[in-house]
Amino acid sequence: MAEKKICVPGQRLSVKDETYVSGNGTFERVGYIYSNLAGVVDIIKKNNIKIIEVVNPNVQTIVPAHGDIVTAEVTIITQQYVKCLIKCIGHKILKRHFKGVVRREDIRATEKDRIEVFKCFRPGDIILARVMPITEAHTYQLSTAENELGVAIAHSEHGHPMIPISWNEMQCTKSYVKEARKVAKIIPEKIPNDIVGHLTEYLY
Repeated sequence: MAEKKICVPGQRLSVKDETYVSGNGTFERVGYIYSNLAGVVDIIKKNNIKIIEVVNPNVQTIVPAHGDIVTAEVTIITQQYVKCLIKCIGHKILKRHFKGVVRREDIRATEKDRIEVFKCFRPGDIILARVMPITEAHTYQLSTAENELGVAIAHSEHGHPMIPISWNEMQCTKSYVKEARKVAKIIPEKIPNDIVGHLTEYLY
């Protein structure tokens, strides 16, 4: 494989093995590494491993990777899945948002056959989720099955902030009305205050 070359989105760059691994600006699929954007291929050598990255100074290169914890805003819910927009990867706020999907069976770790999606999430909720193995180039499969994952920020039907009161309920700070949610555990330790303030802007 050449040390430097120009590539386009979706272009296959290398096999994925013990020597070559996926880095920023790339994604893995069926044993190969592909470019996630147009740019220049860069190979970073670390010990006996070569990390393949795609660099474009005009384009955001950080992309969600398998195992990452992301912050996303719920946009659509159905009986089978939740669609959302990924806005942060870890503590890094993204300039460009990515599409994510939480399937019904990936919402909780237990009682999966009894899950009702509308009792776990609502459009506008800010959630914490983990990125699952990537199967599609433009949509990321997410999971909130861990206790620390789920709804981090929510507003009631009347637009007032809500606070968690249990693992499956949040309460409006004005009307005290309770609403069902899949609540993330220990929010302050997971989302820095500057990110909370930034993301809350999307709810108005």
